[in-house]
Amino acid sequence: MTINCSLILLALSPSCSHAFSIKEATVHDIQTAFKQNQLTSRQLVEFYLKQIQQLNPVLRGVIEVNPNALYEADKADRERATAKAPGSLHGIPILVKDTFATKDKLNTTAGSFALLGSVVPRDAGVVAKLRNAGAIILGKASLTEWSNFRSLGATQGWSARGGQGKNPYVLSATPCGSSSGSAISVAANMVTVSLGTQTNGSILCPASFNAVVGIKPTVGLTSRAGVIPVSPRQDSVGPICRTVSDAVFVLDAIAGFDYNDPEATRKASKYIPPGGYAQFLKVDGLKGKRLGIIREPFFSFVDEAVLPVFEQHFQTLRQRGAILVDHLEIANLEVILNSSASGEATALRAELKLSLNAYLKDLVASPVRSLADVIAFNQKFSDLEMTEEIGQAIFLAAEATNGIGDAEKKALLNLARLNQDGFEKVMSENRLDALVTAGPGVSPVLAIGGFPGISVPAAYDSDGVPVGICFGGLKGSEPKLIEIAYGFEQATKIRKPPSFNPEIKSRLRPSGFGHILADTINFPAPLNVSGLVFSSILRPNLPEVNKRGSDMGHFSSMFNGLAKSLLIRKGRNSVFSKRGQKGANQDCFIVWEEFGCQEDMMLCGIFDGHGPWGHFVAKMVRESMPSSLLCNWQETLAETFCRPRY
Repeated sequence: MTINCSLILLALSPSCSHAFSIKEATVHDIQTAFKQNQLTSRQLVEFYLKQIQQLNPVLRGVIEVNPNALYEADKADRERATAKAPGSLHGIPILVKDTFATKDKLNTTAGSFALLGSVVPRDAGVVAKLRNAGAIILGKASLTEWSNFRSLGATQGWSARGGQGKNPYVLSATPCGSSSGSAISVAANMVTVSLGTQTNGSILCPASFNAVVGIKPTVGLTSRAGVIPVSPRQDSVGPICRTVSDAVFVLDAIAGFDYNDPEATRKASKYIPPGGYAQFLKVDGLKGKRLGIIREPFFSFVDEAVLPVFEQHFQTLRQRGAILVDHLEIANLEVILNSSASGEATALRAELKLSLNAYLKDLVASPVRSLADVIAFNQKFSDLEMTEEIGQAIFLAAEATNGIGDAEKKALLNLARLNQDGFEKVMSENRLDALVTAGPGVSPVLAIGGFPGISVPAAYDSDGVPVGICFGGLKGSEPKLIEIAYGFEQATKIRKPPSFNPEIKSRLRPSGFGHILADTINFPAPLNVSGLVFSSILRPNLPEVNKRGSDMGHFSSMFNGLAKSLLIRKGRNSVFSKRGQKGANQDCFIVWEEFGCQEDMMLCGIFDGHGPWGHFVAKMVRESMPSSLLCNWQETLAETFCRPRY
């Protein structure tokens, strides 16, 4: 894609149409400008609509704009003129992920054409709270379709309706997901604040990759009613904003009990402090906090160039009064990060079918009324939904479930044990206020226990791609996490506006995300990888890799496709060969002789029946790389391709 240079220059230039500079302005800045008559909500909305018009054709962060946005802005201006005491979000534009029901002219589709034209019965609970706070619903943010629970083949930020979302810092880098558009739009100054959802890593990961702040609250602290669901046990609604303070203002507006999500919100209401969360925005919030540092494997997920930056950050934490407990370990972390081994994938498949069917049946009108209907729609309209290329493996696996049976109950018990023996134990034994990790890799640890986390901009890697620092805590620990995150942000102030660089020049970056994940292997492969990993079947001169077999029979990466090396579990009657082998109970892996994989290249692929991932990735590579540099490939049970590292 050719990027219009004038568009980039315009995006980087300061806003000059108003005396008040809107770009990078915080909620507090905007409210001050309102009070001083330097700005109106109409001017603010007009500015963002212009930004969307100019930037969104490239970034694809917004899937739909509210046609009533200017009307709502005028209404806010009239209310302000009548001296009605507004809250922090009064007159502030917000984008909500395209999974939040809005009872207006906007569609609610999870990025899928299957739900286009559906009619929701009411606003989502958090949307109603935002309207009550005076916020302006500017539109719907794009996302990874169906919150990345449709298939193993979609890239982060892609949906049939929205297209491919782009990282505004490095356009060829992943924006992560599934709340991609919420992070892209805030980072690129297409809106003041936004709202996302997280089942596994869908707030913390895009926040990290787009140099914005994401708060993943304790499950139930914010209502999920009217939000297209995945798992009532893990789903959480939270803000994605440019600053910690902005995110906290949004959290204050949306937290609390909801009659339409009564069990979870009633249980979590006990955690909400009297007076709300803004009182914990303390510059000295780090003082006296006990912070545990988990280095591995999370430090291995980020570019080595940022590691010295994190060491500096740790020193800053100490200088600001925090007590650091370094080199901690979470028991069974490798199992927790493998959703199949932990049981998370088993539980989520059943929960997805149950909760999605309930949501679809509650719609006033809809082309689809069940998960089975959605699957049939994707098959019928394959061209629209790219079903042949991307597949719908997760949907199919979910549809094959039959409620919470013995396997699911066993999985849930195992998840509870992993929580108790892992995250909860390391927190209690070390008397920690928070765990600190580089990047979003800890997200599954927080997700399976319903724990909160905050990602704050922390660094930029050698390609200019942002990296966040994540602070995670026990249920209800948002006040402490806010103090820590705000104290860190004010001490470092790492965030800078996006640069819109066209591509990564130094290396290929993996972008997979799901429950059984494809990933990338750097050659020569490291020797500490678990399982049977690309032994001498590739090249005689490549090192033998430690062959520690396990009972798993599928590819599994670490979280979010960010690992530098791939975990391959050897199990069943797995066969690894140059041409692979298909058949009952046999995994297949193919290495193409026509091109081979040298030390300066990367090899990506997936097996155990999840071919759509390899097919889609190979297609994308064909679009972005000269054909002479590509391996020959064909659609099989497993697909593999090679490409040089940039």
